[in-house]
Amino acid sequence: MRDRAMHLFLSTGEPSGDLHAANLAHELKRLDPSLKLSGFGGPRLAEAGCEVIYPLTELAVMWFTRVLLNLGTFLGILRQAERFFEEHRPDLVVLIDYPGLHWWIARAAHQRGIPVVYFVPPQIWAWAPWRIEKIKRHFDELLCSLPFEPRWYHQRGYPHATYIGHPYFDELRQRRLDPAVLERYRSEADDADTLAILPGSRSAEVGFNGPPLLKAAAKLAAVRPRTRFRVAAYKSTHAQTLRDMLDALDLPTDQRALLDRRLSIHVGETPEILRVAAASWSVSGSVSLELMMEAVPSAVVYLRPRWNLWVARRFIQVRYISLVNLIADEEIFPEFLESRDITDDLVRLAQGWLDDPAQRARALAGLDRVRDLCAQPGATRRAAERLLTRLHSPERMARLRQDETSLSQPTSLAPSATRFDSAHSVPCRLEPSTTHSGTIAAKVS
Repeated sequence: MRDRAMHLFLSTGEPSGDLHAANLAHELKRLDPSLKLSGFGGPRLAEAGCEVIYPLTELAVMWFTRVLLNLGTFLGILRQAERFFEEHRPDLVVLIDYPGLHWWIARAAHQRGIPVVYFVPPQIWAWAPWRIEKIKRHFDELLCSLPFEPRWYHQRGYPHATYIGHPYFDELRQRRLDPAVLERYRSEADDADTLAILPGSRSAEVGFNGPPLLKAAAKLAAVRPRTRFRVAAYKSTHAQTLRDMLDALDLPTDQRALLDRRLSIHVGETPEILRVAAASWSVSGSVSLELMMEAVPSAVVYLRPRWNLWVARRFIQVRYISLVNLIADEEIFPEFLESRDITDDLVRLAQGWLDDPAQRARALAGLDRVRDLCAQPGATRRAAERLLTRLHSPERMARLRQDETSLSQPTSLAPSATRFDSAHSVPCRLEPSTTHSGTIAAKVS
């Protein structure tokens, strides 16, 4: 008898999560074309063949006040999930990051006897360690993206956490840059250094961080007039917001003219911008992993109102906010979780990376070290196999694997995995390293 088609419910609420969910959907369908996929997400997940029943990525919000303002919407989405679980009974619910609403969706699925797996679980070890109790109650397994996370969970009585690697490296390995865009950038460079400005993918991030980043660009242009600034906007509305911010800067006429010539805002061209960048100022997020892979020294910026930071610092349990620094257990990327004016600090750092060979060499050496700790692809495939193993009988899984190359055990990364070093455009080999995982686990305990 032919096995019935299994049904997975996927949910993600962030642009980066939409990317991971889409790659997971592609891998799941490649391994088992009969799968039915439904869920909450964004355009990438829909393009990957998943029936998106609510565009959750359009509601990406952070911080307490914005969550409260959207509380009615969240409750409506939760009721929609509950109805879907009642009527369609998916075989497995897979949640990707986006804490908050996902706690409630997990609870709704668990109450109805539907297994729940977290793919790229939120970093509760950094800001909310008490949430471990919700993990224990409502999640059957965690597929962790950072090497120290399983140990942290195991030490707190949750044994179902597995390190599979970070799915962002799968995206970077598969990414194809637009040669026409790269050629245009290089022809416009005038042999000058390019500084990338990454103001974030959420509207709130752009709103708070855009003005000081643009102000810092004006200050750097005044002392390094040949610097070219490329601002990476996530979507066209963000690009227009940034243009309005640029127009609102109170600058002398000559500085305004210089910045108008040397600064440009681009939508959907972040990979190409990072390929030509010599340095960066970036809002905190998973893009730090891309900066690491492209060997771009960066300052990590996260500016918020004073009262917001006062609240946040009472929750943050770790020394760093950047993924790169957390993995390295040292400040590879200088961080600014601040409410004060940091524009002079940003200018000073950029000048060091662009003008001081020794300072730049130290920054690049740090990026090399952290790449060797974690930059191995294959996480998405390991996750897909893990999920399918939950769904299918051993006989069915054996049939699915007949035409596939055997994978290493998902509890550890494969030795001598291949990484594509996009910064230098050469394939290289690296061995898995676990020397820092214990250190970081102890730090976040």
